[in-house]
Amino acid sequence: MLGGLFGSERMSTIQAVFADRDGTIGGTGHFIHPRDFELYPSSLEAIQLLKMHGIKVFALTNQHNIAKGLATEEDFTNQFMQYGFDAAYICPHEPEDGCECHKPRPGLLLRAAREHGLDLAHCVVIGDVGSTDMLAASAVGSRRVLVKTGWGKQSLEKYRHKWYEQATPDFVAKDLLDGVRWLIENLHNGTS
Repeated sequence: MLGGLFGSERMSTIQAVFADRDGTIGGTGHFIHPRDFELYPSSLEAIQLLKMHGIKVFALTNQHNIAKGLATEEDFTNQFMQYGFDAAYICPHEPEDGCECHKPRPGLLLRAAREHGLDLAHCVVIGDVGSTDMLAASAVGSRRVLVKTGWGKQSLEKYRHKWYEQATPDFVAKDLLDGVRWLIENLHNGTS
């Protein structure tokens, strides 16, 4: 565990969890069309666990292959709704387009906060890439959980120098379910 229990203080509530797609909830870390995408075995359990605790669950993903015509935003949104997500925040742009929504830019998080009345300091981003997921979370003051699935191990070991000091994870999890269980255990100030 890194960073203790959210630093030196515990969160009293988590309003929402933003989960990355590729490499975090399933897949390989590379683009896979929604019709061919496979969830990791415990991802649905993790999503259900969050919802059982009254925590909103949002998808947060860069999908620049939409701009290339390889899939549509609707393809991804429908997939996330089937998994039980409350909403999907998807950047369809190429990284060089300069949009405000391509992680690590925080545009998707800011939009979600406006649309759902969220205090992003009471939200958590779970992802497998430090240089996108963790940096986006850090930019808006959200908590950060890095999973070791997908690109997580490489992100932590090989590319750590590119992001770690700016966006140190509050917790490094084996997978999404491990990260969610840790969040639930640390949700209230010592009470269940």
